[in-house]
Amino acid sequence: MKQSEIKEASTADLQEALAENRQAFSNLKMAHTISPLDNPIQLRAHRRAIARIATELTKREVQ
Repeated sequence: MKQSEIKEASTADLQEALAENRQAFSNLKMAHTISPLDNPIQLRAHRRAIARIATELTKREVQ
């Protein structure tokens, strides 16, 4: 998700996306441990997406 999409999404959608990204990251990480991924940059992309979504959720909680 792009930052603009994250800002426009509802809190429930963000929580759902966060759970999906965490699950996908976990699966990719496990697959990469067993045998190298074709595109290991996917790990970085999911990790950063998780951070963006978590940051937006935290910002909304503070407000």
